Amino acid sequence: MAERALELLLRRERAIIWGALAVLTGLAWLWVLVGSGTGMSTLAMTTWQFPPPRPALMMQGDWSPAYWLTMLAMWWVMMIAMMVPSAAPTILLYARVVRHGNSMDEGALVPTADFGAGYLVAWLGFSALATALQFALERSGLIDGMMMWSTERWLTAGLLIAAGLYQLSPLKMACLAQCRSPAEFLSRHWRRGRSGAFRLGVLHGAYCLGCCWALMLLLFAAGIMNLVWIAGLAVLVLLEKLAPFGANLANPSAALLLLAGAALLVPA
Repeated sequence: MAERALELLLRRERAIIWGALAVLTGLAWLWVLVGSGTGMSTLAMTTWQFPPPRPALMMQGDWSPAYWLTMLAMWWVMMIAMMVPSAAPTILLYARVVRHGNSMDEGALVPTADFGAGYLVAWLGFSALATALQFALERSGLIDGMMMWSTERWLTAGLLIAAGLYQLSPLKMACLAQCRSPAEFLSRHWRRGRSGAFRLGVLHGAYCLGCCWALMLLLFAAGIMNLVWIAGLAVLVLLEKLAPFGANLANPSAALLLLAGAALLVPA
């Protein structure tokens, strides 16, 4: 009976992994929608206006240890919501390779979980840096502590121009190529064992970071909890990595970002 149950589980591994990714992504988006533990309404921090309006009264967060952890969790869960869908093909392919390489009494669930954990740890590192940058910008009076968006046109313009230039950089394209070619990535960087799976996940997360970090920093310009930009950037990342024309999005997106940044530098 136990052997039969194990065999049935192994046959359904792909569905289980799909389901786990879907649940993880869904819960992450739900957490973003309810305010990510900030106590603020996400809708109140969402605006179609760009650049966002300057608040009449600048606010600063109470950066206690608990607040630091809340902001870190906010960034990390938001990155999970935005990035896991685009990483799903690589995770599923990894599971398939592991499954075919293992004996019949093993499976792909545990090493795939290790791979996924490594990927999420890479984005946890980015989230820690983003939280520290948020603290520095807020303390400098460059972003509002309550609305969490830029209050200075030059900062907004600088973020747009930096992201536009990075879209055209060789490093961006090299990292994007790794993200768009899961089979090549796995064959080139394969590591055995559970620790190898974790390290491989971290490496894949690092390539995703190299591809998307400049776009993620645009949240400082438009609003860290601005659903319009969170969803928009998530869609752009998904198209860049998975769509057949994704590699060709760099030029038009860069042009749009550079033009928007330059427009903000023109005196009103």
